[in-house]
Amino acid sequence: MYRYDDRDAEFVRERIARFRDQVQRRLRGELGEEEFRPWRLMNGVYLQLHAYMLRVAIPYGTLSAVQLRRLADIAERYDRGYGHFTTRQNIQFNWPRLVDIPDILEQLAEVEMHAIQTSGNCIRNITCDPWAGVAADEIEDPRPWCELLRQWSSDHQEFTFLPRKFKVAVSGGRRDRAAVRIHDIGLRLRHDDEGRTGFEVMVGGGLGRTPILAKTIREWIPGEELLSYLTAILRVYNRYGRRDNKYKARIKILVHELGTEEFRRQVEAEYTAGRRPELARLTVAEIARIRPFFAPPDYADRSPGTDPCAKHAAADDAAFRRWLSVNTAAHRRPDHAIVEISLKPPGGVPGNMTAAQMRLVATLAERCSHGEIRVTAEQNLVLPHVARADLHTVWETLDTAGLATPNLGHLSDIVACPGLDFCALATARSIPVAQAIGRRFADLDRQYEIGPLKLKMSGCINACGHHHVAHIGILGLEKRGRESYQITLGGSGGDEAAIGRVLGPGFAAEEIVDAVERVITTYLTNRRDPRETFLDYLRRVGFQPFKDALYAPV
Repeated sequence: MYRYDDRDAEFVRERIARFRDQVQRRLRGELGEEEFRPWRLMNGVYLQLHAYMLRVAIPYGTLSAVQLRRLADIAERYDRGYGHFTTRQNIQFNWPRLVDIPDILEQLAEVEMHAIQTSGNCIRNITCDPWAGVAADEIEDPRPWCELLRQWSSDHQEFTFLPRKFKVAVSGGRRDRAAVRIHDIGLRLRHDDEGRTGFEVMVGGGLGRTPILAKTIREWIPGEELLSYLTAILRVYNRYGRRDNKYKARIKILVHELGTEEFRRQVEAEYTAGRRPELARLTVAEIARIRPFFAPPDYADRSPGTDPCAKHAAADDAAFRRWLSVNTAAHRRPDHAIVEISLKPPGGVPGNMTAAQMRLVATLAERCSHGEIRVTAEQNLVLPHVARADLHTVWETLDTAGLATPNLGHLSDIVACPGLDFCALATARSIPVAQAIGRRFADLDRQYEIGPLKLKMSGCINACGHHHVAHIGILGLEKRGRESYQITLGGSGGDEAAIGRVLGPGFAAEEIVDAVERVITTYLTNRRDPRETFLDYLRRVGFQPFKDALYAPV
């Protein structure tokens, strides 16, 4: 993991000191809420329905055990004993008192964490493949490049006040696990024929009111030119992005209105005119400096003659076998595995984790994962370095804390925003609906019969729950004073990225779970065989069978 140098530490300390002064002025009444708003947003503080909320940055989703344990302490001391992991690989605390937030930031700084640029019209937290550095299909670990982008974008004088918030995702695998096409800029790491590192550059993705997939404007840019090229993109956006209408302010609207070819032409012209050799030299030097922080851990040889993991799986241990088949993935080392921890127990709140659970996972990471944890955009956690010989122990430990639900990638692995229970922008509740769906489909045998399926839901048009790129998406809206839930089908956020299609009118809160049931029944009744996934079936037969099931007169 990257460690702060003196400049990093001083930058964070100075920001905390300034914000402490701003908080004190607000509490004394010297600053009104509107005057205070831009300062708190720059430090990750939102005003929600019931309280202030603090969003803490987890750069590219990588956490140490020490940091996770500190988050547990903060949850217990300053919140209500839990935190909420988000689709941007961050964590939110929903109940801190404003007077305490500077102290929280001080405690975060002690373990090299902060909340800077987790809000505001700036470059937000850089997100990444949660399996970075360990995936069996990886071309190259993208995290050194993510760290380079984090340092470059932090308090960037030219790009601190963009027309709108700006999100960047980076993927280094042959499979896209970072959903790069739904970001303002998506980067896919590539090697050219000579083995040099570079990136495919995609621009103009985003969900919300106008969901659009990013367009490729460069098939390959050399790694040393990455910062110069991204600077060109952001300058074009900063120059022409709409500031008169926040609904049209995202770069996706600019790309759409100019057209991909014209946008590409303007970026290339800006890149050529503003190309800086010193920035290329800086990139090469910084990547060389940063890369050792992400060197693989010192793996001990854990290749036993008889794999105890296989022995337990072969025994009459059905629960372990299920977890092993669903919640683990291939590691680049055959004697290790990637472990995914589901934060979606039956009827639970997606992404929520108690302080006690955080401490347990921190201890488990120290014992079995070289002290490292990852946060996923699906609101789960990952232990990236688990020896296969330790898998049964890891499973037993997680099971004691309610963290061994074997549902990754299945129907109850629901992604959901906080919705109207917390968010001031929400128009409908997400959490109770997600809990009700989780309870309805809690039976694991039924989930496995259904097969791989991603259900995501948002409590407003801003789409923080990524419902547009779900196989089954749910959008909560307010209609004539009541909550109404639209269903979209056919979305995908990975290699076959697609925006889901709205089926028809929404359903009342008391109807939506039954509506999801009818969608699932239609699929199970009519698919060719169990190998035909929900998405494959939908692409074969189209939307009409689902519309008939949901809207045909009884």
